Amino acid sequence: MQQASNHSTVASNTASVIEPVDASMRTAWDAFVAAHGGSFYHLYDWKDVNEQSLGHACEFLAARDAAGTIMGVLPLVFVKSRIFGRILCSMPFMNYGGPVAATPQVAADLTRQAIVRSEALGADYLELRCPATLDTTMAVSTRKISMIVPLLPDPEALFNSFSSKHRKNIRRAQKEKLEVRKGGLELLDDFFHVLELSWHSLGTPMYSKSYFERILKTFPDNTTIYTCDLAGKPVAVAMTGHFNGVVEGMWAGARREYRNLDANYVLYWEMLRHACESGHKLFHLGRSTSQSGAEQFKSKWNAETHQLYWYFHRPDGGAMPQLNVDNPKYRLAISAWQRMPLWATRLVGPPLARLIP
Repeated sequence: MQQASNHSTVASNTASVIEPVDASMRTAWDAFVAAHGGSFYHLYDWKDVNEQSLGHACEFLAARDAAGTIMGVLPLVFVKSRIFGRILCSMPFMNYGGPVAATPQVAADLTRQAIVRSEALGADYLELRCPATLDTTMAVSTRKISMIVPLLPDPEALFNSFSSKHRKNIRRAQKEKLEVRKGGLELLDDFFHVLELSWHSLGTPMYSKSYFERILKTFPDNTTIYTCDLAGKPVAVAMTGHFNGVVEGMWAGARREYRNLDANYVLYWEMLRHACESGHKLFHLGRSTSQSGAEQFKSKWNAETHQLYWYFHRPDGGAMPQLNVDNPKYRLAISAWQRMPLWATRLVGPPLARLIP
């Protein structure tokens, strides 16, 4: 990364200065994120995860007033790929990111500086994945949503709020003698094995195990692995992160040959129950494409649909990029990946997955 002095910017109509910050600002950065409604994905240590595990240069921008007090933050990751292009994104690989700011003006200033940086870096486009609207003229996609479950202090009260049909489905799955474990690094092998099989069946390249390991080691107090087991054998898994009373569903997968067990009903209920008992207020079940089957499943848990706003800026003024699994030009690649043997996808998957934001 270039030195901060090489591209600091005075924010328009404010007294703040926007510039990249280093690890010396980590505590102040995270405190600001906590105080201004930022998410788990906005924490400073994601910079180390993306740089060290995935090899992507990061610029974590902070807007500070004349006294040096942080007024806004914006984590940016530069993903460079010959296949998919040069993408400056907040936040890639995660459900959302974007600026966190004390005022709408500071958020707008951070957004403008992100545009400046994307052009200076020669990015093909800038992408800001935001949980709320921005004051910007950037093109926006509303294809993605987040399904959010408002939690209750008493998990049984939450359970009783589900429809009778949904409660029946959960109880029926529980009769299959499925057991859920929760933990951290000690469950990584089981988590990774099931997720690898699940993503292979979907035609999706898989990250390396070391990527998940770094996340767990970087955020040991904010991450949890869940496995749903049949006779000691994991058949469905998930990893969550939590921060500021909000649980984030990050990754989940299940073995297709056991789908008749409906293990996800047991797994999701145990995750929600644990979140209630831990005092969290909201559970984000992860992002979904609007009107998808995933949205329908998540709505069964009384999840409320929350619109996500993905903003794009292309220096060349071209059309909004279509880097998503619904793009017809990727269907052939997905089909071919599904037919590849697992040993082959293990070799080429991690180098490819790190380039798909």
